[in-house]
Amino acid sequence: MKNNKKIVLVGCGAVGTSFVYSAVNQGIAQDYVLIDVFKDAAEGNQMDIADAQAVLTNSFNSIKAGEYSDCKDADIVVITAGRPQKPGETRLEMVADNAKIMKEIATQIKNSGFDGITVIASNPVDVLTYVYQNVTGFESSKVISSGTTLDSARLRRLLAAKLNVAPNTVETYLLGEHGDSSVAAWSRGTVLGKTVAEYLNEGLITQSDLDEVKEEATHLAYKIIEKKRATHYGIGVCLATIVKAILRDEHKMLLVGAHLKGEYNNSDIYTSVPCVIGKNGIERIIQWDITNEEQELFNKSCEQLKEVFNIAKEAIK
Repeated sequence: MKNNKKIVLVGCGAVGTSFVYSAVNQGIAQDYVLIDVFKDAAEGNQMDIADAQAVLTNSFNSIKAGEYSDCKDADIVVITAGRPQKPGETRLEMVADNAKIMKEIATQIKNSGFDGITVIASNPVDVLTYVYQNVTGFESSKVISSGTTLDSARLRRLLAAKLNVAPNTVETYLLGEHGDSSVAAWSRGTVLGKTVAEYLNEGLITQSDLDEVKEEATHLAYKIIEKKRATHYGIGVCLATIVKAILRDEHKMLLVGAHLKGEYNNSDIYTSVPCVIGKNGIERIIQWDITNEEQELFNKSCEQLKEVFNIAKEAIK
């Protein structure tokens, strides 16, 4: 078993390079390969990030601009490639263009002989992760969507601000689509060890406050894109968190997109649910007892995703 961990990044745009920058700063892996359809983008970012080698406390061994053949012995492939989201456009509206791109990427990674774990953040992420898994035939537990990792982080931060507590003392999560139909599982939420329901009962927060927090967490990306054309730092850190949990076998619970096979009363779909993440990818899906209302909203989210996946299937025929 090799000691050095190798990560291949496919897509050297703002999201991909934010991920690599976060990863090298945390000393997550020793070797990095950057792949992009625009070779200058891969080479330029390789030279730029390589400048950090001499000053990082936990430095890395190598970083290079490479080819799909470099995936063969990689531990993890992270895919962020695809056209960016336009101002005012939903993630689901991007599906046809990016499904075609994902099919090409998936085919080349499969042909390389890669047998590691894939983490995907290309949007619409739930649908494109399904496309990738279907094209490659890889074991679904080793194909992971970044899902609502970022959305849930936003939810925690915003609720923490409402209650004037540190974000890392808040445990609240969004289930379902990485997008507009996600579901706030307030029934499973805690703040400083107290349930969200207790805060409601004590009048420390109102249902209107919770609705506002959920709405802002779900739509924050649109505001960021309108102002600076992209959202990438937050997702970059979230991707690094997922990858670190895999490479260090942390058995950490994260809200990632997983392939459901009956969990949460849904099957044959990628969507976000709580999962234990370790060296084998998704070690297991955690089945929460959510309320009937939350389950109904989750089912609607899944139905919407399935409709969009049919559009993706048509696009890659």
